[in-house]
Amino acid sequence: MSKALCTIGIDEAGRGPLAGPVAVGFAYAPNAFDWSVLSGLNDSKKVTEKRREAIVQQVRSDDVCKELVTHVIMKSAKEIDERGIAVVIREAIEEGLAHMVNLVGSPCADIVVKLDGGLKAPAHYVQETIIKGDAKEPSIMLASIMAKVARDEYMQGIAQRFPAYSFSRHKGYGTALHCAEIRANGLSPEHRTSFCKNIA
Repeated sequence: MSKALCTIGIDEAGRGPLAGPVAVGFAYAPNAFDWSVLSGLNDSKKVTEKRREAIVQQVRSDDVCKELVTHVIMKSAKEIDERGIAVVIREAIEEGLAHMVNLVGSPCADIVVKLDGGLKAPAHYVQETIIKGDAKEPSIMLASIMAKVARDEYMQGIAQRFPAYSFSRHKGYGTALHCAEIRANGLSPEHRTSFCKNIA
């Protein structure tokens, strides 16, 4: 692992909501990258929405971040219902890593994949799973933020198509408001039916 020249951090956002996709974020950086240029980088849950969006904008546009490569894969509510949340996250990790390796042109031997919590990459990658990695490892922090912002943008977009569900407010999570909306209106095509069985 010490011979790796670069890192790809991975984290997911939206594992638990009742509606919307799960998003898996990927963040590539050479080992020499100076993470201090991204002010306020942290676990996406501990960063304000405004700061998350500012970090994403900086990554997309700032010359000092040109060495970074990011990507997000989302798996739909339908896919989650058909194959299960763990399976679709595993599929997203495999697909996203293949895309990233192809994009950056680095052989797998030069990359260490760092994943948050219980996430795992396919066995042929050199990898490290870090408990609470989204609060410890910068590449995982950035992956977490990229996934969170992409998913939030998606939920903001579908809020206009399904105004009865206030998706822009709760982003599909099981808040009291959201549960009341489900009871009043039933399920939309964006709901995870398998997650909503106990809502009477």
